[in-house]
Amino acid sequence: MTVKDRPDRRAMLATLLGGACLPAVAQQGSEPYKPKQSDRPEALADDEAGFRPLFNGKNLDGWEGDPKYWRWEGDALVGEITPETVVKSNTFIIWRGGAPRDFELKVDYRMTANGNSGINYRSVVAPDPVTPSNRFAMRGYQADIDGRNVYTGQNYEEKGRLFLGTRGQITHVTGGRKPIVLGSLGDPKELEKLITADWNSYHLIIRNNVLVHMLNGRTMCVVIDDDKPGDATTPGRMMAGLIGVQVHVGPPMKVEYRNFRLKEF
Repeated sequence: MTVKDRPDRRAMLATLLGGACLPAVAQQGSEPYKPKQSDRPEALADDEAGFRPLFNGKNLDGWEGDPKYWRWEGDALVGEITPETVVKSNTFIIWRGGAPRDFELKVDYRMTANGNSGINYRSVVAPDPVTPSNRFAMRGYQADIDGRNVYTGQNYEEKGRLFLGTRGQITHVTGGRKPIVLGSLGDPKELEKLITADWNSYHLIIRNNVLVHMLNGRTMCVVIDDDKPGDATTPGRMMAGLIGVQVHVGPPMKVEYRNFRLKEF
C-alpha cells in the first residue's frame, strides 16, 4: 500500500513534521525522476536559512575521533581504513558542539564502492566489547550509507534495535516489536537509482519522534518511534544526543563528507 492510498498517514506525518512536506512518490505514467549531482542545481531561495556549518573549513576542531582513521583534506572530512589499519569494530568521529534534539542536518558524501559508513544522531558513546580500547564507538540512530547501496537511506540503530526502517518504508516502532510498515515511499530498487557514484546529498529532518531520511531530494525512509525510552546504557527511543560519522568493519575503504550544516529548533 502506498502513501497515496493512505492519505490519513500522509496528513499525520505532515502534522508531526510541523508542516514539512514529504516529496511525492512518482506516479505510474509520469516522467521518471533523474538524479542530479548534489552540488547542482543551486539550493532554493531561503532553503539554507538558519543552518550553520559544523566544520570551520580548515581542520577537525570541535570534533573528536581517532586520527588513525580521520583527517581533514581539502574541503572535506575523510575517513579511511588502509590495509595496515583495518578495524575490528566500528569507530566514529564525534561532533562535540552539542547534543541536538529537534533539527535538520544536511551533508554531502561520497565513498568507495566497497565502503560502509553512516551518520549517527541522537546517539551516545557506548562501550565496545570487541575492542574495549575503542573510545569512539556509538549507539543510536544512523542514516546508513554503503558503497553497494544495499542499505543506503535506511534507519539503523547502531548497537541497539538494528533495522528500524529500510529504504522505501514508512514504519512505526512501538512496544519492543518488529517495526510495523505503515506505507511505501517507492520501490527500493527504483530509489536506489537516485544514488550517484559521486557526491550525494543527505538531508535529515528530525522532529519529536519522527525521523525522516532524504537523499538527493527524495524521501528514502520515515520512522515514527514510539518505543520505550532509551538511555546511556539501554537501547530505545532517544530524544536528543550526539552526532557522529562512521568507518565500518570490513575491507579498506574511504568516505568523504563535506558541507556539514545543522539547523536546530
